[in-house]
Amino acid sequence: MAQHIIPGTPPVTVALRRSGRARRISLRVSRLDGKVTLTIPNGVSEREAMDFATEKQDWLRKQVARQPDVVTVTLGAEVPVAGCARLIVPGASRSVQLGSGELAVPGKPEHVGRKVQGYLKELARHRLAEAVDHYGVCLGRKPTKLTLRDTRSRWGSCSSEGALMFSWRLVMASPDVLDYVAAHEVAHLKEMNHSQAFWNEVTLIHGPYEVQRRWLRTHGQELHRYQFAL
Repeated sequence: MAQHIIPGTPPVTVALRRSGRARRISLRVSRLDGKVTLTIPNGVSEREAMDFATEKQDWLRKQVARQPDVVTVTLGAEVPVAGCARLIVPGASRSVQLGSGELAVPGKPEHVGRKVQGYLKELARHRLAEAVDHYGVCLGRKPTKLTLRDTRSRWGSCSSEGALMFSWRLVMASPDVLDYVAAHEVAHLKEMNHSQAFWNEVTLIHGPYEVQRRWLRTHGQELHRYQFAL
């Protein structure tokens, strides 16, 4: 996509995207990384579209400023594990060790981000598998497969074949949030929709869920601000 810059303090970089399906010029600021996308319908010039974006520059700067700061995961940084901030420190063991307030990571500093990411993925797999097994027994259903990904648009999914997928970043949230997402996707093994019958199943196997659901809506995207690759 072509990019243009709206000068000012700070300058705003705008990515232009032309779409034959768009009916009007539209602006979008990603909640994940603050990227600004300007969608342009066919028949509208880039100049006209940028004039539109420039008129909205004050609004754009406010939206970009609201995005959480990116945290590079390295020695001295803090990363949440199970909802608690852990300071990343050098480790003497051969593997990553989780302490009450620290995450001890052995090896070269330039490998810290990759090792922390690997550790979190394995921890997420273990905890999600436990939660899925528990709620599966409660529901009387068993998934055909469990996979982890670094998804940005959803925290979990259930396929028509009964395969469950989760974002491994859930392990950074508090355990009750991870448990809720596990219960949510397990409930889809019985109800492949979001009808009242589905939510009844979630309540049956999990109990009240509004607090965890609200946390994900309000704070979930903050888990994506942690970058593990240098």
